[in-house]
Amino acid sequence: MLPSLGYGVLVLTFLVTLYSVVIALVGEYKKSAPMVESARRAMLLTWPLLTLSSAVLIYLLVNGHYEVEYVYSVTNSTMPIYLKVTAWWGGQPGSLLFWGWLLSSFTSAVTLRKWDRDRELLPWVLVVSGVTLAFFLALNIFFENPFKLIPGIAPLDGRGLNPLLRHPGMIIHPPAQYLGFVAFTIPFAFALAALITGRTDDRWIRITRRWTLWSWLFLSAGLVLGMRWAYDVLGWGGYWGWDPVEIAALMPWLTGTAFLHSVMIQEKRGMFKHWNMILIILTYDLVLFGTFLTRSGVLSSVHSFAQSQIGPAFFIFIVFTFVVSIALLIYRWPDLKSDTEMKSMLSREALFLLNNLLFISILVVSFWGVIFPLLSELFTGSKVTVGPPFYERATGPLWGALMLLMGIAPLSGWGLSTVKTLGRAIWKPALVSLIAPIWAFAAGMTSWIALVGFTLVALVITVSVYEFWRGAQARNRKSKKGFFAELINLVKRDRRRYGGYIIHISMVLMGIGIIGIELYQTDTQRHIAIGDSIELAGYTVQYDDLAQFVHEDGRYITRAEMTIVKDGKVIDQIAPRFDIYPDGQPMTIPGVRSTYVDDIYVILVNWEGITANSTPFKVYHNPLVKWVWIGGWVFIFGIIVAAWPEDEFAS
Repeated sequence: MLPSLGYGVLVLTFLVTLYSVVIALVGEYKKSAPMVESARRAMLLTWPLLTLSSAVLIYLLVNGHYEVEYVYSVTNSTMPIYLKVTAWWGGQPGSLLFWGWLLSSFTSAVTLRKWDRDRELLPWVLVVSGVTLAFFLALNIFFENPFKLIPGIAPLDGRGLNPLLRHPGMIIHPPAQYLGFVAFTIPFAFALAALITGRTDDRWIRITRRWTLWSWLFLSAGLVLGMRWAYDVLGWGGYWGWDPVEIAALMPWLTGTAFLHSVMIQEKRGMFKHWNMILIILTYDLVLFGTFLTRSGVLSSVHSFAQSQIGPAFFIFIVFTFVVSIALLIYRWPDLKSDTEMKSMLSREALFLLNNLLFISILVVSFWGVIFPLLSELFTGSKVTVGPPFYERATGPLWGALMLLMGIAPLSGWGLSTVKTLGRAIWKPALVSLIAPIWAFAAGMTSWIALVGFTLVALVITVSVYEFWRGAQARNRKSKKGFFAELINLVKRDRRRYGGYIIHISMVLMGIGIIGIELYQTDTQRHIAIGDSIELAGYTVQYDDLAQFVHEDGRYITRAEMTIVKDGKVIDQIAPRFDIYPDGQPMTIPGVRSTYVDDIYVILVNWEGITANSTPFKVYHNPLVKWVWIGGWVFIFGIIVAAWPEDEFAS
């Protein structure tokens, strides 16, 4: 009964969505405001319908209805309730329903805004977002039904959620990633509506500014949470392995980041209209492409879902949306001319253009690395693996150039800037930034890549802090209210600009951790007995004890007790372990001692046959990696500042 109700509501939502799309088109063709209003109300109806369908699925998951194939595949009786709820997005059918529910939420929220100034955009926003929603609902209805029943007698228990997905990072990571992915549909819908109606001003950008910021926040948070999950659970000592599915999430982030920067130029200078349309189209289709790679089964990855029949449909939809979007862009290309011309190659708009080119260059490298193995297998029959060395060598200089731009661009002027004026503005921050490489060299870091990297990090931080100081000091000279009071008012008056500076600081803080682990990570692996120890990077890791037992939820746990010693003093105790779930699925939990300077990261390896006399450990020394996570928190703060509603009464 309940599965039929959930599926029936899903089908009804699909029909309502199609009605909204068709009636919006007809209403626009006939210039009938009541028909367009009917389409808007139909779109509003999709959210409560999908909420009901999702609530039914959650009820089935929580209450162990194992006659439903999806419930059987992602839950069992030993899982706590919160994991049963999050199993909603733990598998292919449920995550597609979750995607559709999010999209209906966003689209419904958009239709509730006041449309007095933008009435001509409304039907086309409904059409674009409605077609996208209908596509994802069709995937659920025709290919990946979350309410499908198991033929015959229902199982007594389920298989349970993949252990790798039970980490807190993976509970939060997929929703954050989906929020970022799905929310970019809204700016895309407005962009196409602007192209269709011939609105070549920046109105669509201003309407969707906050949507874009929050989309980017969640997409970025999803990436960082995924990195944390990999560091805590996968047991390979790192956080980013250039896995194809990781790159699939990175690619829309690259174009979305370029878009966020580029739209500022259109708002301020009336330029980059072509760029902004290209970037939002690429972002939307890269979101679809990344979802296709994850869910079609064409890629082998720890992050991806199993083989699925939705691949061809997904590919056709991507091609359809891309071709239609580019055709509209070509049709409107002459109407998207810039209002002003670029007069200086050192002006801020010129540096933003270079910023776009660098992001697109990283995108091209990433896209080629992902697609090349597929093309190789298609044409030669053998799949070539593209590993981290390719990406690191190809993108490293590009990331460095982006960091340099983050340090230079805030000091350049709009419209016209010369070497002399830029040099006058940058020499003091550049001089201060030299402290960082001198300190790093004194600490024994002699790699020229590290020294250049720390110089760029220091330059960005110095310039960003200088911009805060300069603005607050100028205000304080006039008002005499106090530096810190004026600093707060400064940020309130221009949240977007100063939130952006905080985001720049967060990016280079993460860069500190990346430089540390990428250039200076060391590791060692040995079999040792209880009482023995492993030496690495000045640390002694002592093996104290081994415990092997069955947890109350059925897991068989092998846990080592270890003491970390430095300079003859005990500084911490850790407990790396290896869990085997009742269905045979394993999970490695490292023991980590983390400080601002470095991490000692210990894992149990080759767990089969572990004894007290011979236990294999792998120990990593990861310098500065904690700054990756610190940068992530600062980043979230920066986005909140940038996206927070403007304070109209700030002085």
